[in-house]
Amino acid sequence: MGEDRFFGSSLTILRRFLFRILAVGPIPNHIAFIMDGNRRYAKKQNLEQGTGHEAGFPALMSMLKYCYELGVKFITVYAFSIDNFKRRPEEVQHVMDLMLEKIEGLLKEESIVNQYGVRVYFVGNLKLLNEPVRVAAEKAMLATANNTNTVLLICVAYTSSDEIVHSIQYSCQEKWDEMQASKVNGACNGEICKQEKECCVLKLVDLEKHMYMGVASDPDILIRSSGEMRLSNFLLWQSANCLLYSPSALWPEIGLRHLVWAVLNFQRNHSYLEKKKKQL
Repeated sequence: MGEDRFFGSSLTILRRFLFRILAVGPIPNHIAFIMDGNRRYAKKQNLEQGTGHEAGFPALMSMLKYCYELGVKFITVYAFSIDNFKRRPEEVQHVMDLMLEKIEGLLKEESIVNQYGVRVYFVGNLKLLNEPVRVAAEKAMLATANNTNTVLLICVAYTSSDEIVHSIQYSCQEKWDEMQASKVNGACNGEICKQEKECCVLKLVDLEKHMYMGVASDPDILIRSSGEMRLSNFLLWQSANCLLYSPSALWPEIGLRHLVWAVLNFQRNHSYLEKKKKQL
């Protein structure tokens, strides 16, 4: 037991020393993860179907801890796509039960969320979740609302296409309400004036204001485990100029070395990425 504690402490010291070296260069403000490979991991380890997601939870907590220690402000994870509802009902129910259990665990005083002062957002079409999970998610967001150190965004019942449609719908409704208010106030004496015309035009800032991900900056790095080179309808709007990295490790196998490699790649390409952003 004493040897394990000493070994663990030594690894922590080495990790923090490594992060101090990395901190000499630019540190990403936002890292996003597609947590792919849980089902393949369960099959690879001869585990029961559905247990791969549970095996992936420690990897998520480790990534959250590493990102916090490194100074990353925003961490986004793709936890459950709208398309995942098409899977077998028993698998979907297992994921929902696991999600409920882990959300409730996040609220415990000794959880990593409270240790590190992490604010939690659940991002997506939350109306599609069953009531217990939705209530737990809302409770977690409220309970962590005053945490300011790091922000964890958990995308559930999410796809980028749904996010874009949602943003357009809300932006159009907002413009329509403004037009109606203008008519009620008798603006321009019933004539369509220049100000009203401008009011009718949807601008980029209007759409981005209503995006689910509007609470965070665009990701600097997007990591997808399992070696797949697809975005799978995740952050399509926000990832135009971020660095993509897809290690072959399945999500439960992902570790510190993969994060460090991604950050080193980001630092090597930082000046180019910043130049591309300024051209927008």
